[in-house]
Amino acid sequence: MALPSAPQFSFLMTEALLIFSPETSLLRSFSRKVRVRVHWALQLLALLCALLGLAVITYNKHLNGKGHFVTWHGLTGLLAVLYAGGQCAGGVLLLYPKLMKNWTLAKLKLYHATSGLVGYLLGCASLMLGMCSLWFTTTVTGASWYLAMLCPLITSLVIMNQVSNAYLYRKRSQH
Repeated sequence: MALPSAPQFSFLMTEALLIFSPETSLLRSFSRKVRVRVHWALQLLALLCALLGLAVITYNKHLNGKGHFVTWHGLTGLLAVLYAGGQCAGGVLLLYPKLMKNWTLAKLKLYHATSGLVGYLLGCASLMLGMCSLWFTTTVTGASWYLAMLCPLITSLVIMNQVSNAYLYRKRSQH
């Protein structure tokens, strides 16, 4: 039952992060301000999908008298949703950096990007744990299961590469 919100959350979050990729973004010719607003909107939509999915799943488990947040998938999923909410709140500080008087904009961007990467990896881990569930492994079998598992794995590598190249490997003077 966790699957309906997971693809939307994963897709929207991935697209929101790829907005800043110089190689893959469809919006690379747009100004940074426009890309930031699109990133913000996609992240907010991803969070709303995650919250809606969490509410539906929790209600369904309640109706059926089943425990929730008792599996690794449930626990990491809950943590990923809470983390995404905190990350969205942190993103507001980048829209209004004057709220953080003792922090430079470059440092805020660095921390937001790297902590966002951690949140993205947490979401991918939850998705992959969901793919190990009994329901998923009996529904999706053979090569299809491996292909499904490769999707979050490959997108994680792409996002890690993008964040690393943009924030971690460039010279400090460029911030």
